[in-house]
Amino acid sequence: MKTTILFKVKKTAKGLLPVYLFALIPLFASCNDWLDVRPDTEQKEDGQFATEKGFQTALTGCYIQMASSSAYGMQLTMSSVECLANLWYLPSTTRRYAERDLSNHNYTSDYAKSAMSNIYTTLFKTVAQANLIIKNAEENPGVFTEKRMYDIVLGEAYAIRAYCQLDILRLFGQMPQNGSRQVKLPYSETTNIDAMPAYYGFAEYAAKLKSDIEKAEQLLKNSDPAMQYPFNRTYATNEVYEHNSYLMYRQMRLNYWAVRALHARMALYVGDKQSALTIARELIGAQLPDGTAVRPLSGQKDFKAGYLACPNECYFSMSKYDIQTLATAYFSDNVERIIGTYNPESHLALTNTMLEELFDGENTNSHNRYTNLWNPRLKDSSSALWCGFMRYCYDEETVTNPSIYYQIIPMLRTSEMYLIVMETSSDLTEVNSLYREYMIEHDVANMPEFASLADAHAWILNEYRREFYGEGQMFFTYKRMGATSIKWLKTPADENTYIIPLPETEYDPGI
Repeated sequence: MKTTILFKVKKTAKGLLPVYLFALIPLFASCNDWLDVRPDTEQKEDGQFATEKGFQTALTGCYIQMASSSAYGMQLTMSSVECLANLWYLPSTTRRYAERDLSNHNYTSDYAKSAMSNIYTTLFKTVAQANLIIKNAEENPGVFTEKRMYDIVLGEAYAIRAYCQLDILRLFGQMPQNGSRQVKLPYSETTNIDAMPAYYGFAEYAAKLKSDIEKAEQLLKNSDPAMQYPFNRTYATNEVYEHNSYLMYRQMRLNYWAVRALHARMALYVGDKQSALTIARELIGAQLPDGTAVRPLSGQKDFKAGYLACPNECYFSMSKYDIQTLATAYFSDNVERIIGTYNPESHLALTNTMLEELFDGENTNSHNRYTNLWNPRLKDSSSALWCGFMRYCYDEETVTNPSIYYQIIPMLRTSEMYLIVMETSSDLTEVNSLYREYMIEHDVANMPEFASLADAHAWILNEYRREFYGEGQMFFTYKRMGATSIKWLKTPADENTYIIPLPETEYDPGI
């Protein structure tokens, strides 16, 4: 069973790129089961968009593509992109050859090329599906039973298109600041078989991203239930949505607040610090009509409950029902933080020295990330100790509501908004105030204040590494900041380190 997007591959002077032919979209028995979706039938575009449910199903298909292991279900969060940031120790005996070569920034190896091609292909498959939704929705708005659903489906499709293509830019694009190499990339907005996606330079590409994000914001602002109800009430269909169960679980979709957070991330990356600051401040202070905060920091609450992916501060998270299987395969069998088994040939882990360096200067006596996200008691066959990563591990036999609290991958979180404000604000008092709030959520109180903004900025670079381990943000942070060194990389970092070569060929399913 699979979700399939078919492409016609067309050669141009700039290489091979997919031209969208048609989509085979999965149909589901009920949108109620969106958290545990396993597609079992397929149909062509001309019948897919004849009903509102068809649009809903197609949109869910986009999220399924994004959750695949070749995208945010693994490579863009835990493995490939984290190896680009040199976050995992890979011994000479490893059989994870792609991760090894990416850690060495050897982009010419077949393993590295295949890994990057898989990411590129999956992102553009998702964009292709989003484009089909946009095209058909804008041509046939009368299919929808209410304008609210039209706005939500179309808004999410624009947001998905921007989310995926921002990461195309962050991986394959030029340095966002002060780069000497210029890179043009395709920004796909078409489903027309005869129209190739146009290539854009950095500024034009950034403008395309901003346009799509702003369209999504406009569509969702007056239609998204997340503007009226706390996320935890979106589970109560009868209470809030009556007959329309498709509007449940807004925290696992690109809702309005998530799109605003995406806007802040994009603005910071392209160098629009003022917009990033304004939006991140807005999100930190945002309240619902009943006066409750939209998405406050949740470190203390979540870690105490055993929710290691911090679901209660996610604006957007990826549903991944088999996350436990992946965590065991990649990070060891240390589900219960017992003395687990580390296999240097297959597992991604840290040395004890790396763990201590990761938290250098931090108070680790109570720090809830240090004590909960890492298991320093893994043993290899020689009884040597290693540090296993715990964010995606849980005990399947004892937890409740796993699909909401455990089987997720964070995509946009409140913590990122705090760091954006701390990085872009010129008010040291504001920075220190947010810093205190932030550290209290990590069970660390009475930390010395920053004496200067420069001190805060030095801390922020390290904090991105600590906070977003296994979420795929550190490589992009290094690249955005133009860092000339990467922690645990023995050679200097430059544009050749940060600009991933575009795949030599595109996805071709043999049609």
